Amino acid sequence: MNIEPFAGLTAELCAHSLVVPDRPLRWTIIANPGAGGFTISGRWKKHHEALKAAARTACNSNARRENSRPSQTALAAEGNPGELSALGLVATRHPGHAGSITGDLLREAAEAAETAGETPAKKTACPPFYLVICAGGDGTSLEVLSRLYSADPGLRDNFAVIRLPMGTANDGADFWELADALELLTLPTELFKVPALRLSTATEGKGPFLAFNILSVGLDAFVTHMTNKMKGKLPGDSYRLWVDIASLFYDRLYKVGPMEIQVFAGAEEPRILRETPLLLAVGASGRRTYGSRNLILPDDRNACLIRQTPLLRKIALKKLIRTGSHAETGETLLFNARRVEFRGREPLLAQMDGETVLLRREDFPANIELTSPAIQALKKKSRV
Repeated sequence: MNIEPFAGLTAELCAHSLVVPDRPLRWTIIANPGAGGFTISGRWKKHHEALKAAARTACNSNARRENSRPSQTALAAEGNPGELSALGLVATRHPGHAGSITGDLLREAAEAAETAGETPAKKTACPPFYLVICAGGDGTSLEVLSRLYSADPGLRDNFAVIRLPMGTANDGADFWELADALELLTLPTELFKVPALRLSTATEGKGPFLAFNILSVGLDAFVTHMTNKMKGKLPGDSYRLWVDIASLFYDRLYKVGPMEIQVFAGAEEPRILRETPLLLAVGASGRRTYGSRNLILPDDRNACLIRQTPLLRKIALKKLIRTGSHAETGETLLFNARRVEFRGREPLLAQMDGETVLLRREDFPANIELTSPAIQALKKKSRV
């Protein structure tokens, strides 16, 4: 299995890592063995070479080593092969498992923080810092980030997350290429916080739903929904196939009706749009992709609305979205938004980093809101 060499090489990098070098480091690698980065032979070969090169760099470094080891959660993971646990990797076995592992890590961190303050001698000691490495698709990352987002902010600040591009699409990963992402483990880094996107509805108990890359409604959510349904039944990346199919059949399954959309960009009065949107997408920032690198947000603006359009034009637009050229067309409206409130009469699907939910008439008005920065990630340290 490719998961074993991945675990060994990544553990070597973590042992030498310069992440928060003044505190004990406890790492956990949460990996989905069924992700495309492990199972697609061409991708795994490229990833393996990147891992070996990074490990050679790490082994030539005298960084850390003394105060870095796997988390207790990883070491004691139930049902996990012993050799993987010893390397700090927990292999996910079912949907929701990555979130459960993160919950166990939060409990471990809370106990460690409490223990560090039990005696006067220990009060000066720093509790461990927890590094969570997501090695799967966008679903794995979404589970981990969502569980961290719901944690106490003080406890959450003892964590940082690295999202490796080990899935099929990897739109929510920190970098497109694994070699670039691994530099977060081999070079000096600094912390910064990322926001979440939160979808709330008028129906009590339905939501909120979270995303950390793009949250959208309409045609693209339908494509995501059908891709998820056919996962495992079609080879490779079926997203692009469903884009073609959805262009033909979406209007027959979901009526595209008029909507009132209020856009809140700051303290000023909201901008009111009355449109018939084919799709509406809001990102955690601009310059983001979804659906295997479709450049839906091609510039610094973080929201995009594409108006309903005839079939042949839909087919043309899907090719333009691939490169971001749709921004120059009359059907597209790009803007900045901190919050978007929308309502309509027709049911439509929403997608949150690859997970979908059906919104019905009683769920409106619904809101997509960009939260304050909350979860710590890593970036290469700036040179002064």
